[in-house]
Amino acid sequence: MYTDIYNQIKADKEYQTLVKRRKRFALSLTIIILFVYFSFILTLAYAPNVFAIPLSENGVTTLGIPVGVGIIVFSFILTGIYVRKANHEFDTILNRLKDDLGIQHD
Repeated sequence: MYTDIYNQIKADKEYQTLVKRRKRFALSLTIIILFVYFSFILTLAYAPNVFAIPLSENGVTTLGIPVGVGIIVFSFILTGIYVRKANHEFDTILNRLKDDLGIQHD
């Protein structure tokens, strides 16, 4: 029974389009965060003085700390963007497809 439903879903053009869009979107976000991470690591490796600049004259905190925290926050933001798009756009399309096929969904 479930095999028939899965085959119906997989064969649907709208589902195939959804899968392609979701993969492309996830790949784009992955490339963005990998670029940011590797830029940070490569800067630390080849130009460590850039992040060694103190934030204040007598302070011990350097530029690397807020940049590192910013990268972590940026990762959370990208995750939130993906979740929002998945919940509002991708799930809406998938639920409409389920309705068209007469499949019960949450």
